[in-house]
Amino acid sequence: MTTYGYARISTKKQSIERQIRNILNYDNNAIIYQERYTGTKVSGRKEFKKLLSKVKEGDTIVFDSVSRMSRDSIEGTELYFELFNKGVELVFLKENYINTTTYKKALNNNIQLTNTAVDSILKGVNEYLVTLAKEQIKIAFEQAEKEVKDLQERTKEGIETARQQGKQIGQAKGKKLVVKKSAEAKEKIVKYSKDFKGTLSDVEVMKLVGLSRNTYYKYKKELREEL
Repeated sequence: MTTYGYARISTKKQSIERQIRNILNYDNNAIIYQERYTGTKVSGRKEFKKLLSKVKEGDTIVFDSVSRMSRDSIEGTELYFELFNKGVELVFLKENYINTTTYKKALNNNIQLTNTAVDSILKGVNEYLVTLAKEQIKIAFEQAEKEVKDLQERTKEGIETARQQGKQIGQAKGKKLVVKKSAEAKEKIVKYSKDFKGTLSDVEVMKLVGLSRNTYYKYKKELREEL
């Protein structure tokens, strides 16, 4: 049985060293996988995919927080139960109420039936406790996703406020690509790229949005820093 740790940051303002330190404080022998400036989805994270290919039944993966695993509620919840069913222990240092050990207790610590008429009520209570545990897991990932959306909205509002105040945003006037077009292009990248909310590859998004390779990767890097 092996303990792994996974740490990632999306922007330069975040500290991956802090995450690693927290994981090693939990288990000093943890094998750390780390990556910087990643998107929210698992598909764009090479190191995490390597870890997922190695982990097996009885192993443990430690995260500093649920948002480091995924900031997509559907993807995160599905991956949680996929790993749980595989027999992998999941530990979230900041949200230990959804650790797999906690979820197991909800499944196993059922109220004993009495072979009386009261059993119909007790069965309902047991089912409710399991449902509640599942809902807590789902809510944790939904909150992580909400934080990203709130940040995107604040960024969008900040850009619009600056524009209304007459401030220069992005490229200066006279350049080939003006602010409005760059903002629209970024919105499409977020919408269609598999590294954000979409399903398309980089080449497909470049063709769809009509961007050069250099401009596309420049915008993609800026988006990752914003997220």
